[in-house]
Amino acid sequence: MPHFEYAHGLRLPATPGQGPDVAEGVEPTSHERVVPGSRRLLFLTALVLGTVLVIVAAFLYIALAPASRAPLSGASPAEASHPRVVVGVFADTGASVAISDIAHGLRDEIIRQLAKFDDIVVVSDPLRTDHAAAASYTLQGNVQLDGDRLRSVARLVRQFDGAVIWANSYDANLKAQSKLAIQADVGQQIAGAVAEPYGAIFQTDADTIARQPQGGGWDAHACTLAYYSYHRSMNAQSHNTARDCLERATQRFPKSATSWALLSLTYLDEMRFRYKLGVSSTVQPLELAASAAERAAALAPNNARVLQALMLVSFFKDEIDKALQAGAAAYATNPNDTEVAGEYGLRLAMSGRWQSGCELVSSAVNKNAGPKGYYEVGMALCALMRNDIQAAELWSRMSDLQDNPMHRLVLLSILGAVGKTAEAKQEKVWLDVHAPEMMNNIRREVSLRLQRPEDQERFFSGLRALGLAIEPTRGK
Repeated sequence: MPHFEYAHGLRLPATPGQGPDVAEGVEPTSHERVVPGSRRLLFLTALVLGTVLVIVAAFLYIALAPASRAPLSGASPAEASHPRVVVGVFADTGASVAISDIAHGLRDEIIRQLAKFDDIVVVSDPLRTDHAAAASYTLQGNVQLDGDRLRSVARLVRQFDGAVIWANSYDANLKAQSKLAIQADVGQQIAGAVAEPYGAIFQTDADTIARQPQGGGWDAHACTLAYYSYHRSMNAQSHNTARDCLERATQRFPKSATSWALLSLTYLDEMRFRYKLGVSSTVQPLELAASAAERAAALAPNNARVLQALMLVSFFKDEIDKALQAGAAAYATNPNDTEVAGEYGLRLAMSGRWQSGCELVSSAVNKNAGPKGYYEVGMALCALMRNDIQAAELWSRMSDLQDNPMHRLVLLSILGAVGKTAEAKQEKVWLDVHAPEMMNNIRREVSLRLQRPEDQERFFSGLRALGLAIEPTRGK
């Protein structure tokens, strides 16, 4: 901060050519003399010094401000807005060389796994003061050994207030697993819990960002948080907030591949979730989504979120082979990303590869991936296709049925298959009132999702058991 002090007893040199005249009404002392114009000179000197100090203070503020306010040298504005995570050294008891090796290896594995997430910046050198000052979070931990029992403890600390926003412990047995296997398994679990789309980092700030006024000052990461906040709530208001923010972000940061990919997914939701979001258009959103996904792919073709957008756009354009190819690439890039794994699992399943697809969907459910109830309805379809009607009904009722016509249509088909006509009648009444357009286009909506005719017919059989007339095949 600038600091000012009065300079008492300041001696000023006499102006050349002038004598030691004394200002009118001022009696000079033996220690100082007043020269003509000295007051003006003193004022100008103080003004110049004050201005210089203010400028210096401004440069110091910019240089030392957190990463959320000023990008680090060499970083693009979009990249600098991402949360920066410093991975600290994992402490160990020092009882043996083996425990020290495990601690160092675990930290290296965590860094490797975190680096797969494109929405964060991983810092591996916590001793660098510029990195530490700019970091949003610090990942700390320790490793303890008791005989053959190994315990790893990790915690994520928010830098600005020191709050622990996530912590967990992981146990392993050195007799049952090798050191490398333990490090890989624990590192993967920690990285996923911290950095996945619905993990600790994003959950911490997403709700706060979503409640901020809709202005033009949001950065790319704030719009990423707005997107994930929308996906947790899945309502029209949060969708509009995320879409408008991402549109502004792609204008301000046209080289942000993640912003383009999320904008593509947001546009696509206006088609695949249009009955829930209250959007009537069906063609333009797909075109907008395809354009945004192509823009993202041109910027970062190996980004997992970009590949996810390409997968979903291709799937709904009925380019199934292209969709599954993009999904496989996205999953290979970052298998810890539950949204990538879950969406890829659904595309596999709905393309007829039910076993492998449903395994990935099940994993997404176990990790509480969002949106709420989305992967549960996928599990309901998995159970329906293997003719486990009881499990299908249980999963369907666990899905988000509130104001979600497509999920209610799945439940209606299951209720028809199990013969619960009274409950099915209630669901049909709700659908006729709240989604009459969908009820008039059941075949189209189902065929957009289930690719094989035999899977479609299994779904339609439950509806036909309730007396619903399904329109004949007319193409997609």
